[in-house]
Amino acid sequence: MKLEARHLHYARGERTLFEDLDLGIEVGQALWLRGANGCGKTSLMRVLAGLAVPLAGEVRWQGRSITRQRGEYARSYIYLGHAAGLHDDLSAIENLLFAEAGAGRRCGYAAARTALGKVGLGQVAELPVRQFSQGQRRRAALARLVLPNAPALWLLDEPFSALDQQSVEGLTGVLDSHLANGGMLVYTTHQPIALRGTAAELKLGAAC
Repeated sequence: MKLEARHLHYARGERTLFEDLDLGIEVGQALWLRGANGCGKTSLMRVLAGLAVPLAGEVRWQGRSITRQRGEYARSYIYLGHAAGLHDDLSAIENLLFAEAGAGRRCGYAAARTALGKVGLGQVAELPVRQFSQGQRRRAALARLVLPNAPALWLLDEPFSALDQQSVEGLTGVLDSHLANGGMLVYTTHQPIALRGTAAELKLGAAC
């Protein structure tokens, strides 16, 4: 498996965020996107997820443009944005089931409850997430990573945001295990995190 980007050009208004950008990762590899706020990290993550369209260049999954395999590609990754992306009126379990259904993957109630238990939310799994702290909301979103048969490619924008130290260590272990089992990871964070898998860095917006 391989994720590639070739000659990507993306702008916000009249401001170019990145141009002629190439990247590639394969199984067991992680890529850390670095840079100051506003320099294009989130935009690049959205382009890689097929949620934003570059002005030029393309993203390829398994050697094919993602625009030619949208449904198949959507089932092949988990994308977690900077915001938790939860629906306040739904419970943690309902949010998890909704997110997986939206990605075209089947997830049962029991599997969802087990995943929430693994991230320390078992006792509040039935509560609406509007009652959650920011840390709990982040963990509710991250529960997708510990579902059985999670896809190989993870695109995670600031996954450590709002987490306490214990949760940071737990998530680091999940990421290490994912890479050790042949997973792939692209992530942003302002915290230097030591992962055991083969990792590379890409710094965006050197002029910012």
